[in-house]
Amino acid sequence: MNQHFDQLYRQQYLSALDFHFARFIQGLAGNDTPDVALAAALVSRWRGEGHICLDLSIPAGKFLLPGTNDPVLRCPELDRWCQTLSESPVAGQPGEWKPLILVGSRLYLYRYWEYENKLATILKQRMEAVLPTFDENLLRESLDRLFPPPVSDSETDGRQGVDTPTDWQKVAAFTAFAKSFSVISGGPGTGKTFTVAKILAFLSEQSGGKPLRIALTAPTGKAAARMQEAIQEAKSGLPCPEAVKAALPVAASTIHRLLGSVPHAPYSRYHEDNLLPIDVVVVDEGSMIDLSLLSRLVQAIPDSARLILLGDKDQLASVEAGAVFGDICHTGCRPAYSPAFAETCRHMTGESIPVQGTGHSVPPAADCHVELLRNYRFHTESGIAAASRAVNDGDGPGALSILKTASAKDAHWQPLPSPEALYKSLENTLTEAFADYLTTTDPQEVFGRFNLLRILCVLREGPYGVGHVNDLIEKILHRSKIIRKDTPWYSGRPVLITRNDYTARLYNGDIGIVLPDPEGQNEPRVFFPTPEGTFRKILPSRLWSYETVFAMTVHKSQGSEFDRVLCLLPDRDTPLLTRELIYTALTRARRDVTIWGREDVFLKAVSRQIERSSGLRDALWPANGGDGNTD
Repeated sequence: MNQHFDQLYRQQYLSALDFHFARFIQGLAGNDTPDVALAAALVSRWRGEGHICLDLSIPAGKFLLPGTNDPVLRCPELDRWCQTLSESPVAGQPGEWKPLILVGSRLYLYRYWEYENKLATILKQRMEAVLPTFDENLLRESLDRLFPPPVSDSETDGRQGVDTPTDWQKVAAFTAFAKSFSVISGGPGTGKTFTVAKILAFLSEQSGGKPLRIALTAPTGKAAARMQEAIQEAKSGLPCPEAVKAALPVAASTIHRLLGSVPHAPYSRYHEDNLLPIDVVVVDEGSMIDLSLLSRLVQAIPDSARLILLGDKDQLASVEAGAVFGDICHTGCRPAYSPAFAETCRHMTGESIPVQGTGHSVPPAADCHVELLRNYRFHTESGIAAASRAVNDGDGPGALSILKTASAKDAHWQPLPSPEALYKSLENTLTEAFADYLTTTDPQEVFGRFNLLRILCVLREGPYGVGHVNDLIEKILHRSKIIRKDTPWYSGRPVLITRNDYTARLYNGDIGIVLPDPEGQNEPRVFFPTPEGTFRKILPSRLWSYETVFAMTVHKSQGSEFDRVLCLLPDRDTPLLTRELIYTALTRARRDVTIWGREDVFLKAVSRQIERSSGLRDALWPANGGDGNTD
């Protein structure tokens, strides 16, 4: 079998890690176990592609390489494969200490089975927790004051284009109070962070005078800073006593920092045996969180504390393993609730919410998820909103039609220029957008001008990849005399931090701009904005993992917003192109988005969804528990 592994490795079907892991497992299991070694190679490969586990039913009975009919490169039939693994000393059942764990047809690396099992167990316990005792009059008064009726008689459902009388922000507040774990999902502009500011005030008022220990956190430093800014901005306008406002948190941190992660170590200060001293944890940008990080976080939260998870379930999944937020929200289904919870919610809030049909056993997860529908950012005729809805619905032709329609004044389509014509095509757009970029050295103004336009790419390499596009942009701006690229640390160079640096307090996703420091003899410093509205100055020599970021990948843009977005699709199809990626690119824009691409590539992308194998969705949403209303 080794010679065939060599063939798979040479043809790059397996990475070096996959190959050597398979050989290691084969050595443990015995050299006469090629089916076990093959399963080990594939579970490693699947993990590298973002899956939590390998669903053996997918490759079972199939040839691994296109066009081959070599029977040795054909996977075993499912029943025989599972039987072989169950009899192997390296594969165990849940709870056993084995390198591989087999659950039905799903094969896990032990560590990822443990992450998923602990996360599912804790979330189910939280979802099943009973409603705490409360003062009904105080609760109603707080909810009615913090969430007054809208000025109009109805709210626009920004997702479906219909009227709904339900105040979903008010429902979210009651859910966050009633449940130990709650999820608030919604697209950009639906007011998730503003709603959470009201929820925190509401929870503080219900605490009986006891100050709540509240933690605001997010997976990246950039997302944490944006959350902190939004909460601080919302606090001043809350209709609640000043003492309540003063008790709300003023700082947010990354999840790693909240847990007290130790650099280059596999452990954190806070864990299941040393719990966080906290009453409420609010986590933003839930779609960016991978399985291991969320599992470690929930293990460190006391049973008595509330966990509130925010995010956009239609965005890209995390770069690391899993599509955890989508699994928790049951992406593809509209929320519908148990009759008991719907009645309690109506009694306490006056809001009617949809109930799952009779005959269903409603899983507890259904009563923990609220989707915000009203969009406060995009007007009813917004092309961005309409195109993103069409993309979410998998309607590629409809989305393309919207982008190509002149009436969609904030969303546009342009045929992709050839690699040779890309420089000229970008030149006019960039020189116009960055003409005044460095006519000032004030960091606040420079950042404001820099964020007017962002180029988003799908790939890192190739003629339309972020590396080549950044080189083109630097050449265009240099030849236009907007920047002077006479040194690596030229004034105006934007840099993206690509790895957490706890010593410098810089985190993956942070963006800084090189400017002369008037307090340091005008020597170049990298200025990084702080959540307080000021700037930190860092010596360029202190940065150790960074890249230029006039252009960035769509993945790196998650958690950010820009006035204008220009998205460059590649000139051919790639597995990275998915419905979620197109949606994420569209919704990074506040005012205007343009996509340069080929129509066939765009349509193929919208037809493809991210599918990552895991057992989390089945654990939280059992098949006989009702699925809500499928879109």
